[in-house]
Amino acid sequence: MLKLPSAWLCGVRVRHIDAQSCTVSVRHRWINQNPFNSMFWAVQGMAAELSTGVLVMAAIRKSGKRISMLVAHNQASFTKKARGRITFSCTDGNLIGDALQKTLETGEGQSFQMKSVGKDQQGDVVSVFTFEWTVRVKSER
Repeated sequence: MLKLPSAWLCGVRVRHIDAQSCTVSVRHRWINQNPFNSMFWAVQGMAAELSTGVLVMAAIRKSGKRISMLVAHNQASFTKKARGRITFSCTDGNLIGDALQKTLETGEGQSFQMKSVGKDQQGDVVSVFTFEWTVRVKSER
């Protein structure tokens, strides 16, 4: 909540996390809607990014090393109005380990892509986000 106050205020919540996957949900409400009476794309983006970023953060914490992370690029597609509870799922946790290992071995930044799929309560896909994460060993001060 303290690190992502706007996501918290909009109702973004982590529902499940393990080493390989993360599920985040957000309910369409007045505070996060657009003029078309559906969820604003940026709120969907916050939830989708969180479903990928939490996995990266957990892997970095588990490594015990000083590694920075940053979204270098993202892409999104929207297929249906987002109404009701939208659940974003990422199952790409297996991609993080190799990038962390390579950046630790070489000292060079590494990048990898993670996908988060948003579905409504009927199971219909409303949006798909792809985030290119970069990781790099933090320099010593």
